[in-house]
Amino acid sequence: MIVSGRALLTAMGVLPMLAEGHGAHAAGPTVRPRHVLCFLGGEGAWSRLSEAASRAIGKFATGFSVDTTYSQDEPDSRMTGSFSVSWDRVAPNARSAKDEAAVADHKSVLYVLGPPMSADNAVLCSVGALLLVDAVIEAGATAVKGESAGVAHGLARWAELVREAVAALQSDDNVALSRICRLAFAKRPLAGNVYIETVGYHLVGLPEVHVAKDYGTEREVAALMDAVGDELAQGGLQAVLFDRKARLSHASSYEPDDFKFNPYGIVQISRT
Repeated sequence: MIVSGRALLTAMGVLPMLAEGHGAHAAGPTVRPRHVLCFLGGEGAWSRLSEAASRAIGKFATGFSVDTTYSQDEPDSRMTGSFSVSWDRVAPNARSAKDEAAVADHKSVLYVLGPPMSADNAVLCSVGALLLVDAVIEAGATAVKGESAGVAHGLARWAELVREAVAALQSDDNVALSRICRLAFAKRPLAGNVYIETVGYHLVGLPEVHVAKDYGTEREVAALMDAVGDELAQGGLQAVLFDRKARLSHASSYEPDDFKFNPYGIVQISRT
């Protein structure tokens, strides 16, 4: 994230709450994940985007708020680099040259902050975040990134995710909703020292999934991560640990005041 998690959380007055669990890296109840959404717009678009976000917050995105500390009605030269490392690499055609040009040519930046989430309400909050993204795009946002896991999609891909979420809502398919929100706001696969990793599963109330590097290709690993995410959402953690012969770790590489920190831990999967 361009704005550090500690700086933004301090400005919001919630850092002391998170700091309580700093020592163990497994302080589930005291470390509560939250969304931070970044919207880019054209010349003079900040007010229009901010008003659209505020309307969405009033209608359905309860607990979200427009950040006025780091949002700005002018371009930020760091956005091109920030988006370039955040584009989703798994979904086909997740972005276009037009999306990349919109980032390079942006003239305003809007941050929207989500409420602290529990495992029980994380999917509901993430659906609200996704619908809020749709509302702000409708108002003229030209690029969108989920800062809490550092993932960006092109506008067409965001629209596709919204359509899928609405269909899942209409069919009351909670597992599909969890999957769609993971695809929207989590990033994978990321290369770590020992494992290929996910970041952002905490945004749907689940532990991360780390897969041993010798498991297979990036596509195979991403498919496994997605499958295990569904299994966690449907059958629960203990079933996944047993069925996958996996282990749960709380040895996070992120500090508890980092938006990427997952208080629910990490499911580690090896070949054997």
